[in-house]
Amino acid sequence: MRVAQLARELSISADTIRYYTLIGLLNPLRNTENNYKEYREQDRSRLQFIISARKLGFTLDDIKEIIQEANKGRTACPLVRQLLEKRLQETEQSFSQQSALRKHMKKAMKDWKNKPNQEPTGHEICHLIESFSFDE
Repeated sequence: MRVAQLARELSISADTIRYYTLIGLLNPLRNTENNYKEYREQDRSRLQFIISARKLGFTLDDIKEIIQEANKGRTACPLVRQLLEKRLQETEQSFSQQSALRKHMKKAMKDWKNKPNQEPTGHEICHLIESFSFDE
């Protein structure tokens, strides 16, 4: 099947499939008559795997590593667990940082609601930001 058909079937963009092909995650055959790339059922299965892995937070480098392990005929499950633990820790850290940012933004909105506008001076650009206290 061609890229457009595969993209429609899996509800992703053809450009995404082309990119995955470019970086070596997919290896379609070349049709010798028209030089088009022909995606097989194994490419479709691999693409479904990639989509699922991306939804779980795996990076493309992670996915390459997992595929390489499987291509060696070894179980990738221990690697998958290890990588997912790493991605989970990164997500937890990001979530914590985003929660702190959200808290600061809400505090700023509350603090600034009734503060007047001020023209910039030689020392201040925007008094709202410069006077904001990050303390709780």
